[in-house]
Amino acid sequence: MPSLLMFAAWTYERNGPMKFVDDAVEALGAVVTDGMTIAVGGFGLSGIPIRLITALRDSEAKGLTIVSNNMGVDGKGLGLLLENGQVSKVLASYVGENKLFAQQFLNGELEVEFVPQGTLAERLRAGGAGIPAFFTPTGVGTPIAEGKPVQEFDGRAAILERGIVADVSLVRAHEADVEGNLRYRMTARNFNPLVAMAGRITFAEAEVIEADYLDPSLVDTPGIFVQRVVEADRTKDIEKRTVRVRQEA
Repeated sequence: MPSLLMFAAWTYERNGPMKFVDDAVEALGAVVTDGMTIAVGGFGLSGIPIRLITALRDSEAKGLTIVSNNMGVDGKGLGLLLENGQVSKVLASYVGENKLFAQQFLNGELEVEFVPQGTLAERLRAGGAGIPAFFTPTGVGTPIAEGKPVQEFDGRAAILERGIVADVSLVRAHEADVEGNLRYRMTARNFNPLVAMAGRITFAEAEVIEADYLDPSLVDTPGIFVQRVVEADRTKDIEKRTVRVRQEA
């Protein structure tokens, strides 16, 4: 199998300037600065861009706002950024698996905006589609609605939610092609397509880098949303391992 550098040279000769980069730390470090909003794909530890999260940690950028369904677990995933003191604000749906997150939140070190999961998905999709805001009945009458405009549609109250546009998005795919078109694998798809849309600059890591174009009918994220692609780390952590108790013979 040819190396990525050989593949890169072949791709440049065939297609001109390309999106593949070999050094994730260097590529991300050239873009990320303090105070940026970073959207990250994944659900728990499934479909998280492990190599790109590690590169973001190594960038040492501070005061980051992280948009993600959750913040990983202690010592893994986005938990690495919390340990390194790089996060000042989080927009998320679920954070119950990370003790450090809870500690920083309760100590007032971390600002948190809880967002209903469906609303978070739609806010990312809206941002990627160029829709600045939308109304939803989700959250009406709860603390989620505090300070937000309310309007009635067909007799039902709805609150105004803003679309999310991130400075940088980080996603993980199973396959990528020479134009950055992406295909995800099973439930690892989760928030990744929405996060890819929402970024002004999107970095993707892929387990398989195809030497030719993906079948258009199989593309989940068109390459127009993706600016850089790196080879993914094949390591995949299991958030919770559960097995049945062995029965005595």
